Amino acid sequence: MSAITPSQVKAAIEASIPEAIVQITDLKGTGDHYQAVVVSAQFEGKTLIQQHQLVYAAVREPMASGAIHALALKTYTPETWQTAN
Repeated sequence: MSAITPSQVKAAIEASIPEAIVQITDLKGTGDHYQAVVVSAQFEGKTLIQQHQLVYAAVREPMASGAIHALALKTYTPETWQTAN
């Protein structure tokens, strides 16, 4: 298992969801427990589970290898992001 940096997690999500706004936080400072906040128009019309599946697909490899042990997700459409903030 190799470590993965917050910027690598961000890049993986942005590569899969190109127009997304992505914020990554290392929750424990250990480099394997992250929180991702992802804002994307691709989430419009999708359930929360479908939104999360899109993000998990982007980080499938580092999760399978154990480089990411835990990933807490917060996903928003641009409209719900405006309302939340």
